[in-house]
Amino acid sequence: YIMDERNVIGGMTAAALSWMLEFLEPLKWFFLLGLVFILVDLRFGVAAAKRRGEPIRLSRAIRRTVNKIVDYMCWILLAGTIGKAFGIPFDIPLLPGLILLVIYGCEINSCYGNYFESQGKKVKVNIFKFFAKKTEIIDIEEDDKE
Repeated sequence: YIMDERNVIGGMTAAALSWMLEFLEPLKWFFLLGLVFILVDLRFGVAAAKRRGEPIRLSRAIRRTVNKIVDYMCWILLAGTIGKAFGIPFDIPLLPGLILLVIYGCEINSCYGNYFESQGKKVKVNIFKFFAKKTEIIDIEEDDKE
């Protein structure tokens, strides 16, 4: 009797949650990419803070990293929801990717900014200019204090 009950519960659970797997499966690479960006930004952010002479507090770094992970999960789920709600009916399959391109573009700018700051250079990178016409992606500012 117990074995039959477990089989029924397992089957019902699988049937009830199959929509969730169907929803999350196309977003799995965005989760992985977000994690990579977060770790890269953490690495270069710590290096930039050291360069500025700021004390590195482990608790603050962990708290900000976990907060960023939760933010990215929310953004990815929102992009997936918008993709299901508007992308599929209006035949725009890339809609979640376009939304996340904006979010990840901000993170790429942050990663580059922290990297160059950790190297002691004043370089501003704006990845969004890549999509504009005839503009430069990287602006280099000369720093007289080296």
